[in-house]
Amino acid sequence: MARRTKEEAEETRVQILDATERVFHEKGVSRASLAEIAAAAGVSRGAIYWHFENKNDLFQAMLERIHTPLEELARASESEDEPDPLGRMHQLMVRLLRRVELDPQSRRIHEILRHKVEYTEELGDLRQQMEDQSVDCDQRIAKALRNAVSRGQLPDDLDCRRAAISVHAYLEGIQTNWLLVPASYSLADEAENLVNSLMDMLKSSPALRARAN
Repeated sequence: MARRTKEEAEETRVQILDATERVFHEKGVSRASLAEIAAAAGVSRGAIYWHFENKNDLFQAMLERIHTPLEELARASESEDEPDPLGRMHQLMVRLLRRVELDPQSRRIHEILRHKVEYTEELGDLRQQMEDQSVDCDQRIAKALRNAVSRGQLPDDLDCRRAAISVHAYLEGIQTNWLLVPASYSLADEAENLVNSLMDMLKSSPALRARAN
């Protein structure tokens, strides 16, 4: 009985997150209400508060749904024991771009994240949370790049901090722009070449080299 209760609770949590995606996507994060999410999920508002503290908590749980499947690759590229950190990074970035087009859930969440979030007072510290996550992402990319440098896969004088900022901005920009005009090209088809272009930049751009001063 206890196991079934736990399974039912997880099923309810998934229902709520599925509904959250739909309502956020339709109305935008700031305009969506917990009452609307509860109605879309077929549960009470009390059921939402059982699983989530507030709208910010719902938003973060929603983001985890797209981050978790790629976390294994990300951690591999950051591990000092990984023999091919650059290869792991390449694989991670290609998969990330392809999923935006090919996986409906990933595409929907990215559209919410990039085009349907307003940092209003009601959303409290959501902006700060997103800023913190962006900084953390830069740091994780830099760590993976340092691993690639130590393995001789990237130049010894690569400015890993500057390169990490560039990698992050490149990927964010591609996704944001493609989601505005998805009919312009297939992101899934172009993912490999786009990532290869980024790798060429990391290996060859003089602007990404550390300066003596």
